[in-house]
Amino acid sequence: MLAKKLVTAQKRGETRALCLGLGMVACSMMMYFFIGVTIVPFYTNSVWTTETVCKVLKANIKDKVFCPNSEGSEAEEIFPYPCLQVWVNLTASGQEVMLYQTEDTLERNPKCSYIPEKLENSKEVKARIETIASNFKKYQTFPCYYDPGGTQNNVILSRLYPSKGLLFAFLWPTLMFTGGCLIIVLVKISQYVSVLSAWQ
Repeated sequence: MLAKKLVTAQKRGETRALCLGLGMVACSMMMYFFIGVTIVPFYTNSVWTTETVCKVLKANIKDKVFCPNSEGSEAEEIFPYPCLQVWVNLTASGQEVMLYQTEDTLERNPKCSYIPEKLENSKEVKARIETIASNFKKYQTFPCYYDPGGTQNNVILSRLYPSKGLLFAFLWPTLMFTGGCLIIVLVKISQYVSVLSAWQ
């Protein structure tokens, strides 16, 4: 009677462990699909792939402009902010080009190098942009990314999804997938050993 209860408990434990392993594999596959649909296209479509050194030529704050809302967003997201324009000398080609914070900055507003977050206090926005402009004037040389193909005559300060960020995004689903497969393999080995012991 006791042996029967132990076998039943063992089978229940194996079933739960197997469900856990299959669940982990299924979740990791969903995460792979999500990353492949959202992050990978941004990474592959970015033409600013080569890192070089940029030297600031001028950093000016123009009159206020309106932040254009993206397609499908609410009109409340439109807000005025001072337009910071940073021009740099691209050491790779010696050209004078405009600097943008990321690929998204150029897409949202090609007139400005930086788009601040929406804040209630316009003085805070102005102070932040002035601080960024003074930092560019203070630190004249810094790494930036440009398009080696020449389709874009501008540079960006940082990529939205660099290579390290993409690898880090794939790290967690890979660990989950490996852990799920390991659990399934261990359960199958345990079942095989149990059957082998029963035959003996």
